[in-house]
Amino acid sequence: MKTSYLVSLALLLSMGAKELLAQTDSLILKNGNVIVGEIKSLNNGVLTIETGYSKKDFTIEWSGVKEIFSKSLFLITLTDGRRFNGTVNTTGEDKKLTIVENGKETATSVDEVVFLKGLKADFWSRMSAHVDLGISFSKANNLQQIIMNSALSYLANKWQGDVYYDMTKSSQDSISTTKRIDGGLGAKYFLQHDWFLSASLSFLSNTEQALDLRTTGKLGGGKFLKHTNKTYWNVAGGLSFNNESFTNETESRSSLEAFIGSELNLFDIGDLNLLTSVWVYPSLTESGRWRTDFQFDAKYDLPRDFYIKANLTLNYDSKPAKVGAETDYVLGFTFGWEL
Repeated sequence: MKTSYLVSLALLLSMGAKELLAQTDSLILKNGNVIVGEIKSLNNGVLTIETGYSKKDFTIEWSGVKEIFSKSLFLITLTDGRRFNGTVNTTGEDKKLTIVENGKETATSVDEVVFLKGLKADFWSRMSAHVDLGISFSKANNLQQIIMNSALSYLANKWQGDVYYDMTKSSQDSISTTKRIDGGLGAKYFLQHDWFLSASLSFLSNTEQALDLRTTGKLGGGKFLKHTNKTYWNVAGGLSFNNESFTNETESRSSLEAFIGSELNLFDIGDLNLLTSVWVYPSLTESGRWRTDFQFDAKYDLPRDFYIKANLTLNYDSKPAKVGAETDYVLGFTFGWEL
């Protein structure tokens, strides 16, 4: 009997040792708790770690982490914009965080780290996505409205690619269908000290401005003015080529524009995330014309990666189509899920 107990104990210890060896990352929290597992990512002030004793990944506020120990390689970004591909470990009596990249050590602190991503992550773990939907019906005049927003993003070692598609459609008896379709793709190449280069191609069609299709290609660059575990804020500028065709008009027009704008993301507000951006396009080839794109999102996180969101999108054109309005906007309330 004693022999069987000893064998069972040895097996358990062996399995436990293998589990600990497989999980090379560990965290010591400010409350003294220790978590052992595989760190997947740190983004927007929240760290995700996979453990062998839970079916779901743990998410932890980065502000609650005191020490970190890991053998894994990460993409690392600090608040001052420096970027590394290396390991991170707490060292010394002063509990400094040491980043090792190609044998070179850089001393920093836990609070200075704003982004981590495992370099051994497979293709799907580098992807992020969301989709949300809003639908409303009314018996009066058989009113129906559909709102859909979706996006897909991929993060590589030094660049990020994004694709998005948004659609709003409203119909009712005796009135022409109103629709708005907004889509595009873009990429950012990250440089040191929070500078970046950017390129994008976007498409817009909306009934209110009699815009059959606007195709806009942008090339420029920018910088993060603030990059912390509470706030992202960047500014950018460059050149834009704009080609447009209009409803019930045979002529199309093209123009060269400059663009300048800013994006602000506030995410350390409990489960609330606020994102706003404004872009201004003064034309270089059409005298007196300028355009503005504005967006505001308020997203509230729910359990199991679901969320609810309120969104306002506004487009202004000082010289629209002959039968189009200067301003078009959409205010929507949607329910969604994110990966």
